[in-house]
Amino acid sequence: MPGPVQASANGPLDGIRVLELGQLIAAPFATKILGEFGAEVIKVEAPKDGDPLRRWRKMHEGTSLWWYLQSRNKKSIAINLKSPDGLDIVKDLVRSADVVVENFRPGGLEKLGLGWDVLSELNPKLVMVRITGYGQTGPYRDRPGFGAIGESMGGIRFTTGSPESPPARVGVSIGDTLASLHGVIGALMALLHVKTAGGQGQVIDVSLVESVFNVMESLVPEYDLLGEIRTRTGGALPGITPSNTYPTKDDGFVVVAGNSDPIFRRLMTAIGRPDLADDPALRNNDGRSKVAGMLDGVIADWTRERSVDEALAVLDAADVPAGRIYSVADIVADPHYAARDMILDAELPGGTKVKMPGIVPKLSGTPGAVRWQGPALGAHTDSVLADLGRDTETIERLRREGAVQ
Repeated sequence: MPGPVQASANGPLDGIRVLELGQLIAAPFATKILGEFGAEVIKVEAPKDGDPLRRWRKMHEGTSLWWYLQSRNKKSIAINLKSPDGLDIVKDLVRSADVVVENFRPGGLEKLGLGWDVLSELNPKLVMVRITGYGQTGPYRDRPGFGAIGESMGGIRFTTGSPESPPARVGVSIGDTLASLHGVIGALMALLHVKTAGGQGQVIDVSLVESVFNVMESLVPEYDLLGEIRTRTGGALPGITPSNTYPTKDDGFVVVAGNSDPIFRRLMTAIGRPDLADDPALRNNDGRSKVAGMLDGVIADWTRERSVDEALAVLDAADVPAGRIYSVADIVADPHYAARDMILDAELPGGTKVKMPGIVPKLSGTPGAVRWQGPALGAHTDSVLADLGRDTETIERLRREGAVQ
């Protein structure tokens, strides 16, 4: 097992047992967060191959680097869910679990005999997070739904990219991770209901489409009342002026957010346009938004005459929110990231050193911790089964019969 990368601490979820019946991104990212803050996360994987994420993107000695990050702090138990003995093990785990997180298609667990009706009878206090493309109900519930579809139907892709180009995607699996975060929020609210109000368990029904749709701001009322269909605007924020990405003379870019009224006045003064700073028509955002193109042109004319560093020096001195666009190389080298423990030194099996992202959010009293990186397939099978009361002979029989690995 790889060594720890951060001092272990009793997190706020210490004593909470989470059973993960998921793979790839949405359910596993949710349980990653719960595990970082002290929950015991037991990840059920299929024997032989395990979670497909083990072989996604860039690899190190046959295992995905993403896997080591996504599955840190988790216990891996390899169970054949088509085996009666394997199903019995899952049911035993459910009896002692506080939360189950799954991302099967609707009805998938029911076909295995592990639907909510069965699990809630085994454990009435159980909280079950179900993450799917479209949710557990509705006419689209049975369609396959990945993060890309959630991003498309949720509205974010229609508004992402340049007006002259086809809809673009964000460079990460934002649909899956938004669903994960909603799943975590729902699980914590339901746990609070169980632990402090003495309530019963419940299902948290999370849709990838709805998770994306939930962050789309005033998209719907703008359309309903004004007939406005928000579309792609490049680096600008429509109706929030000025806020855009501007070119510099060294072929770089600076992002400037000068959209609050006092910041706008400071920005215009800093770039030598006090006339615009004092213009009554531009005092408020609605007036500025009517001439957004003109203001963007004024700012761009100023930034084109300066390097990124020169522009940022002036804007920082004027207390105007501005910044360069970071690559991963910029992130890893940045002193603020380092000071916030956002770049951790980790160790992979075999002793290879590697940097990993830190933990968000920062809790002052019960901070999160990384106790180990993503484990080998079935690394915790024996110890988890022993905790469930299976003796050595039984575990060996289960392994011989293919129920576990």
